Amino acid sequence: MKKRFLALTMAGALTLGLLAGCGGGSTPSAAPSAAPSAAPAESGAPAAETVTLKIGGIGPITGSAAIYGTATNWGAQVAVDEINAMQSDFKLEYRFEDDEADGEKAINAYRTLQDWGDGVDIIYGCTTSGACVAVAGETYSDRYFQLTPSASSADVTAGHDNVFQMCFTDPNQGVAAAEYIAEKKLATKIATIYNNADPYSTGVYEAFAAEAAAQGLEIVSTTTFSDDNNPDFSVQIRAAKDAGADLLFLPIYYTPASNILKQAKDMDYAPKFFGVDGMDGILTLEGFDLSLAEGLMLMTPFNAYATDDKTVSFIDNYKKLSGGVDPNQFAADGYDCIYAIYDAAKKAGITNDMSHEDICEAMIGVFTDGSFTVDGLTGSGMTWNTAGEVSKAPAAVVIKDGIYVNM
Repeated sequence: MKKRFLALTMAGALTLGLLAGCGGGSTPSAAPSAAPSAAPAESGAPAAETVTLKIGGIGPITGSAAIYGTATNWGAQVAVDEINAMQSDFKLEYRFEDDEADGEKAINAYRTLQDWGDGVDIIYGCTTSGACVAVAGETYSDRYFQLTPSASSADVTAGHDNVFQMCFTDPNQGVAAAEYIAEKKLATKIATIYNNADPYSTGVYEAFAAEAAAQGLEIVSTTTFSDDNNPDFSVQIRAAKDAGADLLFLPIYYTPASNILKQAKDMDYAPKFFGVDGMDGILTLEGFDLSLAEGLMLMTPFNAYATDDKTVSFIDNYKKLSGGVDPNQFAADGYDCIYAIYDAAKKAGITNDMSHEDICEAMIGVFTDGSFTVDGLTGSGMTWNTAGEVSKAPAAVVIKDGIYVNM
């Protein structure tokens, strides 16, 4: 399906643009850990062929979940720009399609990418679990390699040897959160509020509840909701308060969490608040009173307030691309995905004449060979197992004075 033979001079003219509606272009900068440049050909020797890999992304850039898809798109674009700025014989083409966090629309976006020029080579995404489960069934049948930055449901990879995750799975997050709360003795009575219509939220909650029981933690109140745009959480908060919970576990995204924090304060209820990676980004939510998040604890693999060179470089390039928006964990996962794809494709020896089926098998082989590791923004020495799950250490942070502080 893919039969491209591009001259080296054409690669030099390659320009990558953002999707309409996703912001202006970025200024490429040197990658924090750039691969060595291709050695110049000896005099009289033929120049090396430039390999061009077409990566198609899928996620919500409109609708209620747009903030997450936009972050994964921008994070990926920063990495694409950095890689294409290298003096290398390996280039990336990148295109991102909107799925509005809907499974049917995600499949339509996938079909659009299949029809992109002479066809997409690798699928990056989807951003949300429900949409990713739908697309994973299609990419498995069609044999496209797929790497998702943030779809954390175990159903995404189940039975799909071609699908891999950059983020922690829901069960891993739930277990890690319960272990941490127990180890640090953060609470004697726990309440939890989760979205029963969201696979991500439900998956984290179920794993948390099981591990909490194993750790001897007491869950005194469990309440749910079914829409992240729900404006009123008074019933759920009242149940937690009346049960005497001194810690409220919120395995949810930060939009509903922001409402819960505000309404808890209005109801004079001040437990410890503990979230997971979907909470990351709450400090960038427009109009949010940062004082409400003071003391909030969460599990996230990315600290946007870290001062290491790699993080600082990423944040600078991301802000240039996004018009000043701060990156969150979704953006960092997207960035790491593109570098993982790039490094694996080089190791696999991908060439222009390979079909997407051949690329898929070669990439699976690299990701699961036990020796392939990635040092990224969200983890060092990251590896993957044959089930598509990533191995990296979780980290807990607490919000103090409007920034993340490692716990």
